[in-house]
Amino acid sequence: MPGTNLIVPVVLWGKHAPTHCISSVYLSRDQKTLVTGCYDGQICIWGVQPETLKMIPKCLLVGHTAPVTCLSRASIIQDNNYIVSSSEAGEMCTWDLVDGKCRESVKLTQIHTNIQAYHMCNSEDLRLFCNGYYAEILIMDPFSLEILFSLSSKMNPDWISALHVLRPSSRKDDVVLAISITGTVKVWSLLGHENKQSEPIYENESKQIRCLNALSLNCCAYNQRTVLIVCAKYCQIYDAGDFSVLCSIQAPRGERWMSGDFLAPDRVLVWSTEGKGYLYRLPANKLRGRALSSSVPDHKGFHGPTVDHDSPVLFGILAHPDNKLLSCPPAMRLILTSVGGKQRRLLLRGDSAGVVSIWNVDDAALPTLPNMPSHAPVVMTSLDMAWAEMNPSPVGILDQLHHPDEPEIKLTASIYLLAANRLVVGREDGSIVIVNATHTVQLQLLHGSHQQLDDWPPHQLLLGHNGRVNCLLYPHHVHQRYDRAHLVSGGIDFAVCLWDLFSGALLHRFCVHAGEITQLIVPPYNCSTRIQKCVCSVASDHSVTLLSLAERKCVTLASRHLFPVVTIKWRPADDFMVVGCSDGTVYVWQMETGHLDRVLHGMIAEEVLAACDETVADDLGGSLAVGTTDLQGLANPAVHFFRGLRHRNLTAMRAATQRGLAALAGPGHAGSAGPLAEPARARRAQLTVQGFRSNPADPESHILFFDIEGLIVELLSEEYSAMSPASLEAAGLITSEYMKVAALTQSASPDATKRISGILAKMKEGAETMQTKLQAKAEQLKGHLEVKDDPNQSKRQRPKDVTLAEPPHTMEIAQILISLLHAWGLNPDLDRVCESKLGLLRPMVPVCFGVVSRHGHMAVQLPTRVLEWADAYAAAPDDPVLVNSDLPPELLRQEKLTRLFTSKLHWELSTTLTTNHLLSIVALANTLKSMRNAGFVPEQEVARRLHRPSTRSSSWAGDEEREEQLAAQQVHIKQGWALLITLHCVLLPETVVAAGSKSFKRPQVEMLARRWQHHCIEVRDAAQALLLAELGRLGPKGRKTLVDNWAQYLPLYTHTESINPHAAPKEPVEKQEEEFEEEEEEIVRKPSSLAELKRKQTTAVVLLGVIGSEFGQDITSEGAAGNKRRKDADSRKSSVVEGFTLSASNNLARLTALALTHLLLAPPCPRLPAYTPLRRAAVDLLGRGFTVWEPYLDVSHVLLGLLELCSDADKLVPSMTYGLPLTPQADSCRTARQALTLIATARPAAFITTMAREVARCAAAAAGGAAPAQALQRGRAEVLRGIELLIDRMHAEVAELLVEVMDIILHCVDQSHLKSKGLNEVFPAICRYNQVSHCPATRRIAVGSHTGQLAMYELRAGRCQSLAAHAGPVTACAFSPDGRYLVSYATADNRLSFWQSTAGMFGLGAAQTRCVKCYSTAPMADVARLNPARLARLVWANSRTVTLMLADGSETRFNI
Repeated sequence: MPGTNLIVPVVLWGKHAPTHCISSVYLSRDQKTLVTGCYDGQICIWGVQPETLKMIPKCLLVGHTAPVTCLSRASIIQDNNYIVSSSEAGEMCTWDLVDGKCRESVKLTQIHTNIQAYHMCNSEDLRLFCNGYYAEILIMDPFSLEILFSLSSKMNPDWISALHVLRPSSRKDDVVLAISITGTVKVWSLLGHENKQSEPIYENESKQIRCLNALSLNCCAYNQRTVLIVCAKYCQIYDAGDFSVLCSIQAPRGERWMSGDFLAPDRVLVWSTEGKGYLYRLPANKLRGRALSSSVPDHKGFHGPTVDHDSPVLFGILAHPDNKLLSCPPAMRLILTSVGGKQRRLLLRGDSAGVVSIWNVDDAALPTLPNMPSHAPVVMTSLDMAWAEMNPSPVGILDQLHHPDEPEIKLTASIYLLAANRLVVGREDGSIVIVNATHTVQLQLLHGSHQQLDDWPPHQLLLGHNGRVNCLLYPHHVHQRYDRAHLVSGGIDFAVCLWDLFSGALLHRFCVHAGEITQLIVPPYNCSTRIQKCVCSVASDHSVTLLSLAERKCVTLASRHLFPVVTIKWRPADDFMVVGCSDGTVYVWQMETGHLDRVLHGMIAEEVLAACDETVADDLGGSLAVGTTDLQGLANPAVHFFRGLRHRNLTAMRAATQRGLAALAGPGHAGSAGPLAEPARARRAQLTVQGFRSNPADPESHILFFDIEGLIVELLSEEYSAMSPASLEAAGLITSEYMKVAALTQSASPDATKRISGILAKMKEGAETMQTKLQAKAEQLKGHLEVKDDPNQSKRQRPKDVTLAEPPHTMEIAQILISLLHAWGLNPDLDRVCESKLGLLRPMVPVCFGVVSRHGHMAVQLPTRVLEWADAYAAAPDDPVLVNSDLPPELLRQEKLTRLFTSKLHWELSTTLTTNHLLSIVALANTLKSMRNAGFVPEQEVARRLHRPSTRSSSWAGDEEREEQLAAQQVHIKQGWALLITLHCVLLPETVVAAGSKSFKRPQVEMLARRWQHHCIEVRDAAQALLLAELGRLGPKGRKTLVDNWAQYLPLYTHTESINPHAAPKEPVEKQEEEFEEEEEEIVRKPSSLAELKRKQTTAVVLLGVIGSEFGQDITSEGAAGNKRRKDADSRKSSVVEGFTLSASNNLARLTALALTHLLLAPPCPRLPAYTPLRRAAVDLLGRGFTVWEPYLDVSHVLLGLLELCSDADKLVPSMTYGLPLTPQADSCRTARQALTLIATARPAAFITTMAREVARCAAAAAGGAAPAQALQRGRAEVLRGIELLIDRMHAEVAELLVEVMDIILHCVDQSHLKSKGLNEVFPAICRYNQVSHCPATRRIAVGSHTGQLAMYELRAGRCQSLAAHAGPVTACAFSPDGRYLVSYATADNRLSFWQSTAGMFGLGAAQTRCVKCYSTAPMADVARLNPARLARLVWANSRTVTLMLADGSETRFNI
């Protein structure tokens, strides 16, 4: 299940707009969205108002590492908001324009220069026709980005330079018209059923013409008789029939053509590299017979000699009035759209200055006067203009250092030190600022008392560079071998400076380069000891050095590179540093001596670089590639990190730093990390601050990544480390209870009891060293194979020298995040509680959030999107308090916008954001609610830290008073968190809609379903609560639609094994029109790739499982004639056969149940490892909805499967109940225990009889000499726990199955315990029943059953006999003290019987038990009303007399 890590990015943009040098443009059909791709690889999404064409930049998509060359739509559906982008590096992505998620991304070896989206015949959606630097035409699926088939050339194959796809008017098939760079025109015709498997598809005809290196090719849409081919110097009109030239147009002086298109049969628009559009009228006599009236080529006299008036006439120019020079050719595109039924043609242009201009071609297309009019664009805009409109301008991270009257100093490099919570920022003037990160963020984004302070937070300045600081490195983060105080910086002044972080002193200045420093890197951990103390620096004079921080000198200067350095790889074993340059050469340097070993070119160079990657992977424990394939596509994160650095692509760097996830996915590497592995520091960073810029010339903006899970782990470990062992035990975080039950199943040799008490003592001791244990726990969880070699580890331990003096910044991070996510303004009372009791702060500005999607792609919102909200702003009522305050008008406006944003607009952005933010805030609030006193009010924080829960009784009166005060405060805080959770979990949609929101974006059901069993327990609880609330809100009708939508994705399993999982799950059910598009925007189209299908299948199983188990009637009531619930066995047998022929919905419950059991029982395999969230979800849902699934399950298999999962509970138990993320195995174990408990309490009879049957089977197997079933042996402790619970909660139900229960207990409890102790000591619960009696002297147990039978267990002989004793249920029985007699009594037949066992002769033969004496007793009045468990007791007064005590208080004595 992808995307398990919850990350909330928040962006601080700063006062300067990012550079956006446009390389491609695209306008959606409905004219609401404009997309521009730029040379730095970002894509900007603009909101457009269709009538006025006013454009507002909304969002930036980050993920491409090279210029974006093509943008294309992905679907014919008008409002399907997906686009496909492709870059010069061969990367292609499909983006969802609404929330900016990257749906799919691939990296191809082929690089496209042009993509045409075309709806082929016989296909339900668009296909992408791509051409570029390769000799075929590729046809791709826009959603899965798979190559469906390709068109090849037979005649002189070459790169295709332009293509056009069209459907001729009278024919059914599609025609692809293309021209190669050598001027061969080719034609393919396609029928629409082509695929990869078919023969290569060659062209139908081809002809050589004179156009070399054509730039575009267009067929006239109006009569399909003429073709326009544009080359740089001229463009030509050809006859489509025989490709003869009709006329040509030369490019204006000093300009080159880029492309063109037809506006009418006799008018063309051609545009040039200067960004101007030229309108030409073609000579009519050349087009004779090619008019609309006739489409038959008229050959006679057709190609006559050319006369003067035959040349095309220029009648209009589209250009900017100022005619500014451009630094590179603009991206231009002619767009056909329709507004209100009228067709409208627009020429779109995006240029290198980031300006987007639009011309209305229709205004200019009518040839009017003889003089040539020049038309100005209708509308122009750019990011800079939008930024300039913002007042006050967007916030940056260090705005407090900027004085309004001085020029601003740009920020040029930054690095965040998590451990010390310091942000280090290098600036353009050479200074380096160190400031408390959480405080500076609070100052920019949140209201509060800190806004009044001067010069807060305090900052430290390091002065040493002359000129811009280019890069910063804190080596200790990457590896602990470096000194904690060292900070390294590189500047434009050719110097690398080494600083003492704590004192701010400049320790050393390395001046060895002859160019500005561009990069600082840390060599891997397994280099030689001297190199280990070095850092590696790269400069713009193409040199690389290794600088020793310990010796303060340069160890190696590698400076003979002729081209800029692109990659650096390491071969520590051979002492080689491998440097790759931009021209493809590779230099191999010896690190210790600085000797150039060799220079390689071409293929060998590539192979050497690849070989370096492999060695890294091997050092990491063999198979990092297992887990990383989906994450980044290459095994070694370092590659991505360098790639990211080179392109300043922040997401690539993030993907690389998130290696922990990949490591988790690679299964079972706990011990195999190899001898090189250092002990892993395994904490996830709860906050990462990443400098971000799209272009080297820009100042940095900053992105704050809040990692929810890291934050929760950190909060909880701080909480636990402050607790004493006794209070930990009281809070149930360490259990001695469970151990006692577990001990029963072990053999009771004397040393075992010692061992058990030892375990308990150890656990107490363990609690004392809690912190270390938590560390170890977190490590074993996260760090299965985290080795410290990559130069970018974002996990780090807290350094020992951050003392208690400074409150831990984890709380501050949580405070900032919850303050930003909370829906302020929906509930004024709650807001007051939040501010006064919980200490949350109100936001000051509308926050720019981001979305991290798969493959490390990311979307970040631009601050200028507030310009879109002018209407909402105008409509919102004014707050009188604000209006009367003395704020300047722009701040008033900003404050009102912010309030509008938090209460309403925040929740209208996108479903993904709503889901992530609600999950985050609910999970965090849950965590804080579970902690003691977790408010953020500063005084409380201090009190909370000073007040350690004491275990000794306090004798001071003052102390007690304070305790009471604290307790009261704590209740208030807990209530506050509870209210906050309720608002976001349950009430939010209604409240937001009531506040006037028209387009509230609901949480996505499927995103929540995927997190149903998230590995972080708090996130899991939040997801479950939100999903159930959302499903409840949908109501039966909404849930029915949801079920119908997802039922088609449910994987089919037979009873024995899964049907070929690759086969598409049965033909999709006909979908009805959905009433609410909002919920289901995802399910509009079929899954396009296998991976997506698998994702849909897992989501479907969980979703249907949840709906089934929580709202079971929805799934079951659809049965045609209620035939769902036929319980009798024969109909169940028959339904197995007819099940697959019935319609889907009839059979839904059965299919879901089968899918869930398959997930529980399927043996582990690479595709489905043993402990995955998906399996856990199946286990959980089987437990929750057991009553719904039961008719379709093989109960014993399910129970045994669950026991198998619980079997190691006693090993995992010490770590089971900490709130920290568990190991996957412990987690599965925990979930299985819950499921068993749920099943046992929901269907006690089924649980007990199934278990008894398994016990009998085990016994039979043992008697036959076969090995007994493993699961039952291993899960014995769990079974006993379940039975104890049932006796506790369901006394009466268990009473009816006492004999079976006793069978189970005797099987599970090790017999040796009963030698020395009585049953009431060993398993006291069962002795609450008067029908059970144990005689330690003769080692026998008697149980009176519900049927009137007496069961006698002889523990010595290990056998059991059963006697018909009474006509009705046995009420009580008891052994005499010497064990010679057994007395039994039943109210049903009012008889009391004495039984005596006689052994055979000399103990040989079978023992006989017979009735020695019978008494009739007085019948009891109204038996039915009394509690059956308390009806009667039998007590032996001595070895011959027994007393019968009845519930009505009478006592009767009987003698034998």
